[in-house]
Amino acid sequence: MFKHVFLTGPPGVGKTTLVQKACEALVSSGVGVEGFYTEEVREGGRRVGFDVVTMTGERGHLSRIRDVAGASHGRREYTVGQYVVDLPSFENLALPLFRNVGSAAGASRKVFVIDEIGKMELFSQSFIRSVRQTLDGSSCTILGTIPIPKGKPLGLVEEVRSRRDVKVFTRYYQHVSDWPQGPF
Repeated sequence: MFKHVFLTGPPGVGKTTLVQKACEALVSSGVGVEGFYTEEVREGGRRVGFDVVTMTGERGHLSRIRDVAGASHGRREYTVGQYVVDLPSFENLALPLFRNVGSAAGASRKVFVIDEIGKMELFSQSFIRSVRQTLDGSSCTILGTIPIPKGKPLGLVEEVRSRRDVKVFTRYYQHVSDWPQGPF
């Protein structure tokens, strides 16, 4: 039996949008939804980074392009491509959400959203521990996203993918018009 559901697929295919739509449907059905999702930040039509947004609307930086991020002030700098990860901002917003999972009555009627377990988030050892603890011990269901396998495997992502209590759905196309044409 599957307890948790994760979506995977290439960047930009609509994983976060699908998670948000699912959350709207769950809330309208009386299911409690907590957790966070990541959102692109654009300035002048150009992507300059990503924010973490809680289900209650709180927002914090996850990453910014190096020239937008500014100086690291002596801290170790974590980067993914052109993006500098703001680990303190991410941890300050995301980690407290994990502490509340399953603590309230009715946790079995609760969905906890983790969008996403990706390279940027995985710089946080506390995040890795929190995800593992939530998967192993929580009475709530997790709805999350993980990147599609590419290059060097990401340890926690592969753990999630191989768990017996996790169902992974792959999303390849954002719109029906993107489907391959021709005979099948």
